[in-house]
Amino acid sequence: MIDPVHDPARAARRATLLALLGRGDVDAALQAGLMDYPALPGDDTDAPLLAAQQRLRTAWEARERHRARAARLARIAAEREARRRAAATPATAPGAPAPGPALPPAAAAALERARARAAAARKP
Repeated sequence: MIDPVHDPARAARRATLLALLGRGDVDAALQAGLMDYPALPGDDTDAPLLAAQQRLRTAWEARERHRARAARLARIAAEREARRRAAATPATAPGAPAPGPALPPAAAAALERARARAAAARKP
């Protein structure tokens, strides 16, 4: 059995990944299998790869939290808008006239007096 620390294929893959990260080409390192590389915590030669994997996982988790928060805020805003629209358009029975805006008390009293005079004028 080959020791994983001294495995030539593993060493070649490590060298490729380190070279890509050294150039700052994270996308190419990801395509070359950076996240699949079994970095050993105790191996000093794997330390840069382990650190890069941890940074990427942290960034991806933060992105997921951000997306979840944005979705949650959008849902809350939609619910708030639905409540606002429901409050702005009162529910009426089919065929019933839509209620008008509330009158100030003085105007409502004047309207009642006018209605009473009209009703009294119609009586024979």
